[in-house]
Amino acid sequence: MKPGDAITDLILESFRLNGCLLAAGDALVQDLGLTSARWQVLGAVAMAPTASPVAHVARTMGLSRQNVQRIANELQASGLVEFAPNPHHQRAKLVLLTGHGRAVYAKAAARQAPWASALAEGLPEDAIEEATGLLRMLRRRLEADTAHDSERPA
Repeated sequence: MKPGDAITDLILESFRLNGCLLAAGDALVQDLGLTSARWQVLGAVAMAPTASPVAHVARTMGLSRQNVQRIANELQASGLVEFAPNPHHQRAKLVLLTGHGRAVYAKAAARQAPWASALAEGLPEDAIEEATGLLRMLRRRLEADTAHDSERPA
């Protein structure tokens, strides 16, 4: 094996896993009017300690502001979120769950818990924790590289 082959295999497997997770998520919440992408954004808004603008939600998710804005607009059109004035920034509205959004998110979360338990069945917990740690290290390394690249002069 050449240097980098193992990490390349991990990256490719991560891409395949991501596709499977998105398809499974879509199937799990489709009847709630959600897709995996909408569910992710709804969850990020639901789990935020305080109301946040779209740009902050996007950063916490590792996604582009434009993509999260598009999804937030879809969620607003569906009555799941609303935009509120931001006292710190006139143009960057805060994203908040509506009552309907909270109810839909609670239903999705109630479905996700047993689904995750079934998926984890028979897998060693320490292996799951080790895999999580490795993925976290890679994400942080990539985030640091991206931040470092943005500081370089063009």
